[in-house]
Amino acid sequence: MNVPNHIAIVGAGVIGVTSALAVQQAFPAAEVTIFSEIFSPYTTGDGSAGLWSPFVLENTDPTKILRWSTLTHRWMENFWKKGLAADIGLCLLPLYRVTHASDGYPLPDWASAAYGAYELSDDELESFNKRHKSKYGGAIHFVTYTCESTKLLPWLMEKFKQNNGKIVERKIQCLENLYHEGYDVIINCTGMGSRDLLKDESLVPVRGQVTRVKGPWLFEVMLEEDGDGNYVIPNVDSVILGGTRQKGDFDISIREDDLSSIRNGCERMYPSINKCQELTHWVGLRPVRKEVRLEKETVSYSDSKNLTIIHNYGHGGSGVTLCWGCALDVVHTATTLRN
Repeated sequence: MNVPNHIAIVGAGVIGVTSALAVQQAFPAAEVTIFSEIFSPYTTGDGSAGLWSPFVLENTDPTKILRWSTLTHRWMENFWKKGLAADIGLCLLPLYRVTHASDGYPLPDWASAAYGAYELSDDELESFNKRHKSKYGGAIHFVTYTCESTKLLPWLMEKFKQNNGKIVERKIQCLENLYHEGYDVIINCTGMGSRDLLKDESLVPVRGQVTRVKGPWLFEVMLEEDGDGNYVIPNVDSVILGGTRQKGDFDISIREDDLSSIRNGCERMYPSINKCQELTHWVGLRPVRKEVRLEKETVSYSDSKNLTIIHNYGHGGSGVTLCWGCALDVVHTATTLRN
């Protein structure tokens, strides 16, 4: 196959838009079009905190998580060094991931990409528990980024349009239709939409409900790995309180019992949260499968022509964390089509 001339990206979340930009850079002569019925600020990622820290990835190969998250971390670092933090909602802040498990919290492989990652010593953990009036059995600490999709996505989309990218507001019911419209490569970044689009029943939602509050004195991230999985994640102008991990739950309505458990759990972690003004509540469905699907599929037709589809979906709660690394793998896959 020669260099693709007409490339369709299906999906306009952070996975789709970063894939589109990476493809534009790799194939500057190609016509690249994003198809979606939903755009920022209404994508799943727009409600998230945009935290760089792998989360809800099931059995995805740890070496892939390390590569994708490292490349995305460097991408964010580059924005930071260029002074673009305010433009894309990028923050740098300390983080603690904690567990009640008695066997501690060994550093995961991906932590090597983070700044200064280490497991708290027994003395440090004792001090941490006193400070938070808790009984955690282990914790890791590092400095990380948050990158808010409500600011990042419009900025990336503007770059895409400046590079002559096209945008079509339309729900794609069947990828084959794009083949008949003349696209030689289709990149599927539809997240939970792939469950219906591809009949991929291995893709299940993990429901996440959060509350945004005003708390300018909060400056560190804290995530509990077990129990209700509560977390506190400061953004530029607000703080995200979470959360829920309800697998197989398609309900996107706000639940009062979840509001209570989120508020109570986060106030237990940081008592001063009881003084925070509530701003909004939000529910999103994380697209989770046994592993992230990033691979090529070739579909043959009766006219002896083949349609190449590159799938890039199933990133769980790690869309922002993995986006640029996965986008570069999409480019690598598309580049191999020449041979």
